[in-house]
Amino acid sequence: MSDLSMLINGLQVTAENGATFERRNPLDGSVATRAPAASPADALLAVEAAAEAFRTWSETGPSERRALLLKAADKLEAKLPAFVEAMATETGATAMWAGFNVMLAGGMIREAASLTTMIAGEVIPSDVPGSLAMGVRMPAGVVLGIAPWNAPVILGVRAVATPLACGNTVVLKGSENCPRTHQLIAEAFTAAGLPVGVFNYITNAPQEAGTVVEAVVAHPAVRRVNFTGSTRVGKLIALTCAKYLKPVVLELGGKAPLVILDDADIDDAVNAAAFGCFANSGQICMSTERIIVDEKIADEFVRRFAAKAKALPVGDPRKPEPVVLGSVVGMNTVDHCNALLEDALSKGAKLLCGGEASSTLMAATLLDRVTPQMRIYHEESFGPVKPIIRVRGVEEAIACANDSEYGLSAAVFGRDIARAFNVARRIDSGICHVNAPTVHDEAQMPFGGVKGSGMGRFGGRAGIHEFTELRWITVQTAPRHYPF
Repeated sequence: MSDLSMLINGLQVTAENGATFERRNPLDGSVATRAPAASPADALLAVEAAAEAFRTWSETGPSERRALLLKAADKLEAKLPAFVEAMATETGATAMWAGFNVMLAGGMIREAASLTTMIAGEVIPSDVPGSLAMGVRMPAGVVLGIAPWNAPVILGVRAVATPLACGNTVVLKGSENCPRTHQLIAEAFTAAGLPVGVFNYITNAPQEAGTVVEAVVAHPAVRRVNFTGSTRVGKLIALTCAKYLKPVVLELGGKAPLVILDDADIDDAVNAAAFGCFANSGQICMSTERIIVDEKIADEFVRRFAAKAKALPVGDPRKPEPVVLGSVVGMNTVDHCNALLEDALSKGAKLLCGGEASSTLMAATLLDRVTPQMRIYHEESFGPVKPIIRVRGVEEAIACANDSEYGLSAAVFGRDIARAFNVARRIDSGICHVNAPTVHDEAQMPFGGVKGSGMGRFGGRAGIHEFTELRWITVQTAPRHYPF
């Protein structure tokens, strides 16, 4: 069990009055971490520290910012063993998933470092003689990043890396489900030598999240907010940001469709479906949540996919034996997935493998012949229980893929690349991959969703757009005529 601290103005601090909360291990209920339960006053101290540091950090040259970020990437990757232990203890994640998180997060920091010399504006032709008119991108101010537990290193880093590269200072609000994991990110950036107050880290008890977030968003120095998490909470964050007119980037829930056309390579589709459905036990925003397969090849696909899913090992991620499916984050996930399973079976779905779970060690579970009358057709499972929907032809496949309130990631499989690409273009999602899984991320790509999956984009040049202010600045280089 770890006792944690927050990072405010370069100091490791406790919460006001020593308040704490506990995060328990999802497998055995033991106390995994005890973390400070920040009050709004504590959170505002972090904002004030970031606001003061912004005065100098925003004027720091791009080469210096790049060098510090590159050091942070090295420091983060050196903490791999600590991340593996923390993620297994706090969220039940496997070592494989923790390793992938650290690898991609390190790449994200390096990509952010490369952006420091790409924050460019433009000279815009003016109708005023002698007016040099420019669109100039400048640091926005303090950025609040709110990160989730499911891909904690990737999404914790994503919340802060590009904002820092753009010359902003940050307050990272850690997830109540993995405060130790997120603290390791703060430790890595601190060890890299960032100036005091540039990176601040706070934690709060679950019941106090709304109060703490509103206090931070309301502060005049906070100029950007980014949140990754559920659509329900994202809407609350958006309402709070609207109240104070603060721009926000939201990456929310998903119900990612994997469309398998009648000419697909079945083995390729099976492998992609297994990875997309069951990586991190289906607890990824991009997880394949609907497998939409043409009826011409459905029987063969289902046979091969069920065989692969049955063979995926499940186990305690803290033990040395490698597993694909570790523990899900808690019994709420188990209860939710069991309810979806029961509902689907009662309405005619066919269970191919897996089944009802009694603990957070959940086996890969597949349901065939799912229809729109079943809850799992529409609701995000965010667990290893997945529906297969049979369709007739391309038009029905596209209609099914778009029959969702969400629109984050999607995928299409087919040997006729032109046809598959045209299907991909017609799917309402921020991301779509042809002959590749729904779960895929690269630091330089514009990442985000449409509809109920959010707004705005993380990654690469899109991130520069989100975390800088575009200002119109002119210089009058010749005498100007005035009408009076």
